[in-house]
Order: sequence, then structure tokens, then C-alpha cells
Amino acid sequence: MKPIIQLLHFGYHQAMSCIFPVAIFGTLALSSQIELPFIPRYDAILIILLGVQYLMYKNGLETRDEIKVICIFHLIGLVLEIYKVWMGSWSYPELGYSKVLGVPLYSGFMYASVASFMCQVWRRLRMDMTGWPGLTSSALLGGAIYLNFFTHHFIPDFRWWLTALVFIVFGKTKIIYRVRTITYRMPLTLAFIIVGFFIWLAENIATFFDAWKYPDQHQTWHLVGFSKISSWFLLVIISVIIVAQLKHVKAGRATNDS
Repeated sequence: MKPIIQLLHFGYHQAMSCIFPVAIFGTLALSSQIELPFIPRYDAILIILLGVQYLMYKNGLETRDEIKVICIFHLIGLVLEIYKVWMGSWSYPELGYSKVLGVPLYSGFMYASVASFMCQVWRRLRMDMTGWPGLTSSALLGGAIYLNFFTHHFIPDFRWWLTALVFIVFGKTKIIYRVRTITYRMPLTLAFIIVGFFIWLAENIATFFDAWKYPDQHQTWHLVGFSKISSWFLLVIISVIIVAQLKHVKAGRATNDS
């Protein structure tokens, strides 16, 4: 009976951590089926998601620090989206007044939802890490991963070399998380893979509901290639590095203040 109770508690905290991602996909699904009067779909999605973020903050579901992380990742994602659309990797074909260089502003929230999940689950499961490689190596690797998303259009794609480096740099890092009174451990690299896979599933849902379109999806929708899992795997690493470092800085400040 106890394992079932533990699983239910774990599932509850995971579900609560997914409120913002679920809100995004729910909005995408409904807006693709219901024609909204007087306002383009992309603009309506942006307004709804801003409203969701406001309500989550006002009701204590997100802290001010978590909002800051979400804003950082929104900006990181938006810059990447603008570049990828400019390069023709995918497109946002619908009308929208809140589009910047062909990219609707709501798109940054799809990246920010990853950060939202990370922040929420970190707090709810009282997470910590052992064997963290430190700021220098993790930041350099995270920067190289982000840069590779831009440079692989002009020079060779180093994602597999970077993936190998991830397993080297984070090979000894473990996540510590707590469900009720029991503490569990998991290799961080395994968590990267699991989260990357579920984001790939979410990407398929998003493209099905026309959040964006890849060039080969304009005529008919089909499954996003499995190779995209590696991209999300690497993107998750960037979010974990940002969240973990900010949590570390905050913990250090709390220690100094006490």
C-alpha cells in the first residue's frame, strides 16, 4: 500500500508542476477548434497565457523568483524562434499583431513552460543535487549547446559531441528528490532523457494543433522525427543549468542572511 501512496503523491506533484504546460496545450487545442472573433488566434493565445501566469502568481502557484526564471527562458526561446523561422526551419503562417519578425510572442512561453515545470517540481519535491560540476563547466557546456542551435546551419552540427560531453560532465550528478518522508535519487542524465522525450510528445501535440509548422507539415500533419528528441534533450540541459544555478545562488544568499 505504501508504494501506491508514494506514487500518488509523486504523480500529484508532477501534475501540479505541469499546470502551465497544460494551460498552453489546452489553449492551443481550443483555439484551433474555436474561431475567435475580432482577434487573431496568435494574439488571443498570448493574452490567455499572460493571464494564466498572472493567476498562478496571485494564487501562490508560482513565486516571484520563478517568474523571473520563466521570463529569462521566454527571452532565450524567443530569440531562438526568431532565428529558426528566419532560417526556414519552421513557420507561423497565421496572422498576428503580436508577431516579431514572423514569430508570435506567445512562442517564447512554450520554452518558458519547461522552466516553469523545472522550478515547480524542484520546489514541490524539495530537490537537490549531488556531484554538480560547478558554474564554469556547466555554463560553458550550456552556452555551447545553445550556440550550436544557431551555428549548425553554417558549420557541422556538434550535437552528438555535445551529448557525449553532457554524459561526461554530468556523469556523477544525481538528483535528490523527496516524496513525503522518503528520499530518492536519480542520475541527472536519465532525467534529461525522460523530460526530453515527454517534450517531444508535447511537440507533436503542439504541431497537430497548429502551434507552428515544420516545412514538411504544411500539406498534412505527421509525427515529428525522433531526432528532435536529441534537440529537446539538449534544451532541457540549458533549463536545468539555469534553474540549478539560480537555486544555488538563492540558497547561498539565504545562508549568508541567516
